[in-house]
Amino acid sequence: MRLSVKGLAAASAIVWGGAILLTGIAHLVWPDYGTAFLDLAASIYPGYETDSGIGGVITGSVYGLFDGAVCGVIFAWIYNLFAGQ
Repeated sequence: MRLSVKGLAAASAIVWGGAILLTGIAHLVWPDYGTAFLDLAASIYPGYETDSGIGGVITGSVYGLFDGAVCGVIFAWIYNLFAGQ
């Protein structure tokens, strides 16, 4: 069975971008929430800052969408390579 590269890319993008979006919004409401997770994301994504307001949340979410899609494509490609179909 092969994985759909487009499907896994879309699903991974939604999950990872959504995780950063929801955590970022929760962090705006409750400043102590998700600080370690968002600091990790800020250390990976250039230009993303944890405490830069809604603009930062959007920036991090866009990075997460792109990063999730790329990782989904790579994962599906490697899986399909080893599945041999």
